[in-house]
Amino acid sequence: LQSQGDFALSTRDFSTEQGDFWELLPTFVVVCARRQRKSPYHFLTTMQDFVAIDFETANNVRSSVCSVGIVVVRNGEIVQKHYALIQPEPNYYCYHNTRVHGLSAKDTDDAEVFSKVWEEIAPLIGDLPLVAHNSRFDEGCLKAAFRVYQMDYPDYLFYDTLQMARKAFPLLENHQLHTVAAECGYDLTHHHHALADAEACACIALQLG
Repeated sequence: LQSQGDFALSTRDFSTEQGDFWELLPTFVVVCARRQRKSPYHFLTTMQDFVAIDFETANNVRSSVCSVGIVVVRNGEIVQKHYALIQPEPNYYCYHNTRVHGLSAKDTDDAEVFSKVWEEIAPLIGDLPLVAHNSRFDEGCLKAAFRVYQMDYPDYLFYDTLQMARKAFPLLENHQLHTVAAECGYDLTHHHHALADAEACACIALQLG
């Protein structure tokens, strides 16, 4: 078996002497995953098992996450939701951010810091992939918060519903979360509430993934 780009497998990986192709397929998938440091689920499954995630930030610094919402999906069904306020780092709010999500210092002064909040969230994620709308932002926030608190980042696998939506709905007026959610039949009444946004993202992923 040979392929191009990231897979770059040679015939030494899978020779015909090793057996039938279909017997070797599971091994092929695992080797691909290991070489890309990704779960085998990345290659063969549809979006049936994942965790949708959304962060809101207090200011323009990516590490300043002030709330997080996650929605756990298994076998195509939402099985758990979790929302938490977070004391941001750095701990100040910009007017624009507060205007978008409605949170301010009085909401998070008594909240746990990110490292404590993540202790509750990490077991809910386990080895499931993460899904976000414009995942570059949420993945960037997550990595930044891990760096600030000197935590070892576990190389979470991210999918992006924004990219899915651009492919599925090329003629949509825009591909903002609330627009795509409406197209998928989800009424995002509380846009920019982290849990509501995560649930909308889950709905999109289930429909388009």
